[in-house]
Amino acid sequence: MRLFVRAALAASLLLGSTALSSAVERGGVMTYGRYADSLFLDPVLNDANVDIWILSNLYDTLLLPTDDGKGVQPGLASEWKLSDDGMSLALTLRDGIMFSDGSPITPADVVWSLKRAANPKNGIWNSLVSSIDDVVADGDKGVTVKLKHADPSILAALTVFNTGILPEKAFEAASGATDADKAKSFAEHPVGSGPFVLQSWERGSTMKLVRNEHYWAKGEDGKPLPYLDGVTFQLLPDDATRILRLQSGELDGAEFIPYSRVEELKGVDGLKMELYPSTRVEYATMNVRPELDGQKNPLADPKVRQAMNYAVNKDAIIQIVTRGVGTPMTSFMSAATPLHTGDKPLFPYDIEKAKSLMQEAGYADGFPVKILILAGSQDEIGIATALQQMWSQIGVKLELQQVDNATRTQQYRDGTFQMRLAGWTNDISDPSQITSYFAYSKTIDALHSGWKNEEVDKLFEASQREIDPGKRAEQYARIQAVYNESGPIVPIYETPYPVALSAKVNGFIQIPLGNNIFTKTWLAK
Repeated sequence: MRLFVRAALAASLLLGSTALSSAVERGGVMTYGRYADSLFLDPVLNDANVDIWILSNLYDTLLLPTDDGKGVQPGLASEWKLSDDGMSLALTLRDGIMFSDGSPITPADVVWSLKRAANPKNGIWNSLVSSIDDVVADGDKGVTVKLKHADPSILAALTVFNTGILPEKAFEAASGATDADKAKSFAEHPVGSGPFVLQSWERGSTMKLVRNEHYWAKGEDGKPLPYLDGVTFQLLPDDATRILRLQSGELDGAEFIPYSRVEELKGVDGLKMELYPSTRVEYATMNVRPELDGQKNPLADPKVRQAMNYAVNKDAIIQIVTRGVGTPMTSFMSAATPLHTGDKPLFPYDIEKAKSLMQEAGYADGFPVKILILAGSQDEIGIATALQQMWSQIGVKLELQQVDNATRTQQYRDGTFQMRLAGWTNDISDPSQITSYFAYSKTIDALHSGWKNEEVDKLFEASQREIDPGKRAEQYARIQAVYNESGPIVPIYETPYPVALSAKVNGFIQIPLGNNIFTKTWLAK
């Protein structure tokens, strides 16, 4: 396989094909309302969307995803060439690129960053680049990535946040004895090469980014991007509050608009209600460990999980919560994910079958269970309330626990939760990431659920080496068949990203992989 991209082509692809008016205006600060605060701004030791969707504004990668989320385009590297045998990848860095502190980005920084990302001791996403055997500098601008085996997803992997390029000297100079300690210190005042720089962060309240004066990309006026002077993120967990502040003009944009408010906001003067294409799926995760808190866990029984799935009327939830915007899931991965299989909704509503399975499992009278939901989220409250009513028909008594995002995340990572509602978005144009997170037990115990299937583990490991597209498709088809039948989730729906913007906001996009792109955003005066 051979792929060769030159700088001339890079100019035409730079940062996607989103068209901007020739009358772009520079300056101003965009204020954006977020549903939850970030937790930790290190690209490697991270797995939360509240961080990931910010990281792409602070750190650049060698390659960037295209705006449709399906391909790659030049980033810090202007050219790349994959060897015929697929065992090495040569990349050429752009001329004159710098970190936000003005120091040059060198091949040594790239070598160090990619080795850190591939270190199996660092974070959970090293699996995306586990094929990397070595990374070596080649002169003043070249870097060669040597692989242990041909990797069908290596180019896409180099667009993912955990392969962001950091300054080696600044990171290693940070206080701390271990990589994790240094990362924590460095992330308080991160130095990256993205379009923005962290100016201040009042946790639980406000995060302020300002433009990176050393950013490499140029705008339509021939001057360096970004157009904005900065972006201020305000933490507003309550959906209604975000919308009120947007309507009053205190915010220029707001994420995760409840689907019940979408049609209303489409008709409001001065606002733009956007539904961006996505890879987002909404689901409930079950902790399927045999025991929880010293007690036998009913959710460990596959028949119980199947019964609870059959007892959920997903079409009704889609109508109630999303007002018909969502669509039923036909696999654990979205229909927009490469190698997705399935054309029928999973577990069609069948209450009699659900009752029969509960009886077979020995739980004819049901049991109590708790679910973690995000306080202030109208969508999650709506979903959980519907589940509570539907599961009561099979004796499952669902208790809703509204908590903040940090609390929910901690219980999730500790594996101490019973159930939690969650949304997933791919960060890579490949099925490997969601599969490693949802189904591969060696990453995070399959959604921290404790679910394990040896066949799925072996198929996933084989798929990471398989360069025959047909054989790889077969592997993923089988993984989906096994997981969809007995996995630890209740698949609910997939939806676009609902974002509301002031009419004066131009050039903002949220790509299908979730990243909020403010690089070409500008505010009309």
